[in-house]
Amino acid sequence: MENTIWSLVPPLLAIVMVLLTKRVLLSLGVGIVAAAFFIGSFNIIESLLLVWESFKGVFIADGALNTWNIYILLFVLMLGILTAFVSMMGGTQAFANWMISRVKTRAGAQIMTMVLGIIIFVDDYFNSLTVGQIAKPVTDKHRVSRAKLAYIVDSTAAPICVVAPISSWGAYIIGIIGTIFTTQQITEHTAFGAFLQMIPMNFYVWAALGVVLVIALKQADFGPMKIHEQLAMETGEVLDPSNKEKLDAESKLPESEIGRVSDLLLPIAILFVATLGSIYINGLGAVEGEATLINIFGSADVSVALFYGGLIGLAATFLLFSRHYRAKKLTGKQFGEGVKEGAKSMLPGFTILIFAWAIVALIDQLGTGTYLAGIVEEANLNLALLPLIVFVMAGFIAFSTGTSWGAFGILLPIAGQIAAVTDPALIMPMMAAVLAGAVFGDHCSPISDTTILSSTGSSCHHIDHVTTQMPYAIVAAVITGAGYLALGFTGSVVVGLITVLTGLTIFFVTLKKPVVKDEIAEEPIAK
Repeated sequence: MENTIWSLVPPLLAIVMVLLTKRVLLSLGVGIVAAAFFIGSFNIIESLLLVWESFKGVFIADGALNTWNIYILLFVLMLGILTAFVSMMGGTQAFANWMISRVKTRAGAQIMTMVLGIIIFVDDYFNSLTVGQIAKPVTDKHRVSRAKLAYIVDSTAAPICVVAPISSWGAYIIGIIGTIFTTQQITEHTAFGAFLQMIPMNFYVWAALGVVLVIALKQADFGPMKIHEQLAMETGEVLDPSNKEKLDAESKLPESEIGRVSDLLLPIAILFVATLGSIYINGLGAVEGEATLINIFGSADVSVALFYGGLIGLAATFLLFSRHYRAKKLTGKQFGEGVKEGAKSMLPGFTILIFAWAIVALIDQLGTGTYLAGIVEEANLNLALLPLIVFVMAGFIAFSTGTSWGAFGILLPIAGQIAAVTDPALIMPMMAAVLAGAVFGDHCSPISDTTILSSTGSSCHHIDHVTTQMPYAIVAAVITGAGYLALGFTGSVVVGLITVLTGLTIFFVTLKKPVVKDEIAEEPIAK
């Protein structure tokens, strides 16, 4: 059943079950079992072995530890502990009090989060896990729901990384483009130059950021997000009360009375600098050829950098804790509680990530992405429609497989080949459409690691994040699709961008303001 229409069943089954049952682990488990049975031709023993191998592969690959996955999981736990300690030291409260005098509205809190997401562009995992933790004290104070926080974080993670040349994403994409140009004997462009030219053509990035800005400025919501936002504004409950204890470890931890803003900013700043430095050092040691910044970032093992950055950040946090210990505001026993509760707060995201990696490995064996890509390659379609078609197909592949990088690897060479044979002028618009579609699909997919980490980093229930984000991502995708239609028929990137801007303007004008007054949200939240 590999590389056939049947390969769509397991991922779609898992995704539909997630949306219907709201039980993520159960749904992923069913998808894993279904995929194993399809690959194993319904042989029970062989299928069970495939399930075992998929989970084993998360931790062991090619007879050695799968350090990529293990380091990311350890970083997730370390960030949970760091966050708990920042809260215990009073840094979260101090930062919120400091920022509240500067960010005076709900719109300002959301735009601040968006700006942070744009600034921290080096890696999507790092972005997803840290931006939410930095912004959470401020958005909580302004009664912005965690679902909205997770949406803004997710909208500035992959969408920014995909247009940042100095990032793990940029290096990966430039490498693929270089291979395509060599294969198709394209010499008039360099891979790096082509990547830069494709940035304005990546319409989903601009549409997604535009939708975030419109929602923040208009202070209007629709779909499931509206329910979460109304609850937050009217009651101060930024989380569904039934999930509060599971996701907010800090809510049950003690808090020092001598907290400073530096108790939050220093751990985060050291974490950021240490991670960035680790990426550079790791990449410099692994780079082959000219040691340019792009090559260094492209050669780095980001998971190792996250691990060492996390260790250094955590060590700095423990040193800051000693001030509170000496002042007898926090005790040794509370130190242990902080470690335990901080790690525990990340367990939901931790376990979902393991299950998601397991199903992605099986979906890869099924050849779901290869099957869908083949449909595009074989179809005889109007050339003007090709950018829109590859955008939609890349979106569906990334949504079904939970990986935008997988969609890049599958569809970018196919888009390059189709354009080279039909109309070479379309090669960059089509590759840009692949990048845009893959990020859109990844943005929506409940089994995407970036989606999982965005909800984890924002302390938001995963299914709440998925269901509230999807309508907004679809709006951005519709606007993007109109842009690619305009680009395809006119051949003008400017016309495509104007179409995207027009779509965002229409969205802004038609979106209705909420009945709840903004003043309610500015009142202090009762503890």
